[in-house]
Amino acid sequence: MTAMQAPGRASADGIWHNLRLAGSLAAPDVPVAEGACAALVVQGGRIAWLGPQEALPAAHGALPRHDAQGAWATPGLVDCHTHLVYGGQRAHEFALRLDGASYEEVARAGGGIVSSVRATRAASEDALYASALPRLQALMAEGVCAIEIKSGYGLALEHERKQLRVARRLGGALGITVRTTFLGAHALPPEYAGRSQDYIDLVCQQMLPQLAEEGLVDAVDAFCERIAFSLAETEQVFAAAQRLGLPVKLHAGQLSDMGGAQLAARYQALSCDHIEHLSPQGIAAMQAAGTVAVLLPGAYYTLRDTHLPPIAQLRAAGVPMAVSTDHNPGTSPALSLLLMANMACTLFRLTVPEALAGITRHAARALGLQDTHGLLAAGRAADFVLWPVDELAELAYWLGQRPACTVVRQGRIAHGTGAPLP
Repeated sequence: MTAMQAPGRASADGIWHNLRLAGSLAAPDVPVAEGACAALVVQGGRIAWLGPQEALPAAHGALPRHDAQGAWATPGLVDCHTHLVYGGQRAHEFALRLDGASYEEVARAGGGIVSSVRATRAASEDALYASALPRLQALMAEGVCAIEIKSGYGLALEHERKQLRVARRLGGALGITVRTTFLGAHALPPEYAGRSQDYIDLVCQQMLPQLAEEGLVDAVDAFCERIAFSLAETEQVFAAAQRLGLPVKLHAGQLSDMGGAQLAARYQALSCDHIEHLSPQGIAAMQAAGTVAVLLPGAYYTLRDTHLPPIAQLRAAGVPMAVSTDHNPGTSPALSLLLMANMACTLFRLTVPEALAGITRHAARALGLQDTHGLLAAGRAADFVLWPVDELAELAYWLGQRPACTVVRQGRIAHGTGAPLP
């Protein structure tokens, strides 16, 4: 960029010119060929116009100018599945798995999710905020403009509330769109050992209604798996969410196929996530319901899984595929969405366009944000990223290199340069 200034939260209003648009990530009515010279206009924090640079309306001519110097423009990235707020860390479990212990063996020995529950319950709200803050900042520096943050490490009303309050607080403090997901049905807390139905009753009858009344819940999730909750228990959670008018999503098919995708589709779920063991019946149900498949290559990699998600079948069925970090302390301590795009390509065989759609428009859809995020379009909030790379494929190509991007988030220049030209 030219006319540099220190990174900050300056207004992004003005003409952003000399940029290249990723055509597949712009609204269908934007008449710009892939990579052609384009411009976009930001007014009042929203995109007022975008299109070929030579077609820039004269009415905008007097606005301040930001020279993109040929950078590629994409929508702001969307990380649609994270467990960002938690206490402690679980590096020792990583070492145990390297010594041969399975994920299920670690969990049954008192590790896994329950160990994070102990640490999260012991931490104050301020301590949880302080530990989550740099994690979120790392993701934001890479272009993330919207993120989901789940609860699920409290497993008691006061501690689930604590997690969700921190998620809301992070969004307000950092100027990023945060969607909160209640994941009370994540694991069985120790005090409910052998009483899973009693705990599900607590989740459905007390925890979820109370947290929803407090305005802390945007969606409801559950972990439907042999080490977590049954199909029948999961459906009780979904029914409770439905009564409250809340959308659902599901951790489904990570370790086995229990029919979770079909159940989720019956409730018009926003997404089914993990899905390594997704069946043809599950794919058909998701396609009919418009449910997004969220791929989590970080967990697949960390767990050294070998059972690939059915990518070719999802592609053939036209099921949209999102990609996310699944940031969590146990199975995906990932803080780079671009690295996850690379893993989705190398491990799962996504194409580069599929991976980029997976961290933008399909990820937005997985959060119910498809009308506001994930595409460049006039009328939407100015959430976009300028990438000083030669080819868009570089976003999924480099391992560990974070391009010196300029991030415009909620109509403000949030990271990088891009000051108005004289």
